[in-house]
This record gives sequence, structure tokens and C-alpha cells, in this order.
Amino acid sequence: MKKQYFSKKIFAITAASVFSVGICTPALAENATGARPLELRKIMQELDKNMQIITASIAREDWALVTKIAPRIAEHPQPPLDEKMRILAFIGADAGKFESHDETTHQAARALEQVAERNDGQGVIAAFANLQNSCLACHQSFRKPFVEHFYGQR
Repeated sequence: MKKQYFSKKIFAITAASVFSVGICTPALAENATGARPLELRKIMQELDKNMQIITASIAREDWALVTKIAPRIAEHPQPPLDEKMRILAFIGADAGKFESHDETTHQAARALEQVAERNDGQGVIAAFANLQNSCLACHQSFRKPFVEHFYGQR
């Protein structure tokens, strides 16, 4: 019974990760004005890559690799200051919400690292689900408006 539950959870995590690929990695096209992509897009693509590594590591029960990769998510790079100012100017009154999502993601990735250090498979799955939920919450709030504003894509 326990193994079947674990397998169902792995399937759900893998499916959620595949879904997140569509959230994090739109094509690296220039926007309608020919401007170069935001550094934020490159940061998101790197986060996506790290999330996929963690998904595969969970499937293999490679807790050491989860422990190694989780801090890369928690301490992801920030966009350059000029870009950060453009982003904050665009989101305006929602800046606090955006920063709150980032902090929640940071904390969820740190929690994932801690349970992976204990080789706690069930805890890793729960912590990874929390991390994915934090990513999804931010994406649902901000991804579409960002893509439309900064890349002219609808």
C-alpha cells in the first residue's frame, strides 16, 4: 500500500513538472519591438531545469541530488537592477505580492532541502508539492501579464 501511494505521488509530481515546463519556458523570441529577452526569462528557464532535475531525482529516490539542487532554487539569481526596476514599475501595487511569492518559493525550496537531507521520501514529496504550488501561484498571477507586456505575446 505504501509503495503504491508513493508511486501515485511520483506520477502526480512528474505530471505537475511537465505542466510547469509550459509555464516557465515560452520561446526565447524577441518581443514585438525587437528587445532582447528579460534576464528574468533566463532565470525562469534555469529554475525549470532545476525543478526537472529534482523530479527525476525523486523518482530515483536520490535525496542527495535533491539536497544539492534545492538551494539553487532557493537562492536563484535576481534580475539586474535596471530590469528589476522595469518589472516593479510594471507590476506597481502588486510588487508586494510578487515579492511575497518569491519569498514563499525561497522558503519552500529550503524546506525541501531540509527534508531531503533526512532522506525522508514522503517529506520530500510533500515539500516538493509545496514548492510547485508556490511557483504555480506566482505564475498564475504574473506570467501572462509579463509575457504580454514585455514580449507583446498574447
